[in-house]
Amino acid sequence: MSEATGRPLLKRKTQRRRLRGFTLLELLVVMVIIGLLAGIVAPQYFSQLGKSNAKVARAQIEAFSQALDQYRLDVGQYPTTEHGLAALRAAPSGVAKWQGPYLKRDVPVDPWGRGYVYAFPGQHGDYDLSSLGADGQPGGQGEAADVTSW
Repeated sequence: MSEATGRPLLKRKTQRRRLRGFTLLELLVVMVIIGLLAGIVAPQYFSQLGKSNAKVARAQIEAFSQALDQYRLDVGQYPTTEHGLAALRAAPSGVAKWQGPYLKRDVPVDPWGRGYVYAFPGQHGDYDLSSLGADGQPGGQGEAADVTSW
């Protein structure tokens, strides 16, 4: 074709542009958009993660409570503080009426990797069973709040 119409030149420019890829400005815009989305989504995700750990701890405490109640029905009293939750899996010494195991698996640690705190007799009920939350200290708020049986 002739140069007056410009068609061959336009076709060559379009082909060259396809081969070049993205410009730096286009890449920066995409990276800013991804950063904004991550800034919005990440806090929501991590707040839900903390709530789910508390829900898991609450469910485990409920399962332990049911096993402790079954233990009390068989033995006549709850396990002592010294025997702890291990008495739900293996017969403690000196307990004749034990008919367990009362849990299918070993007593797990809480969702934050620490053991549950068990005391008999309890200050808040027949027994006290709790997880100390994310901070591992009594009390706290939010993710650090204790999860208790009372």
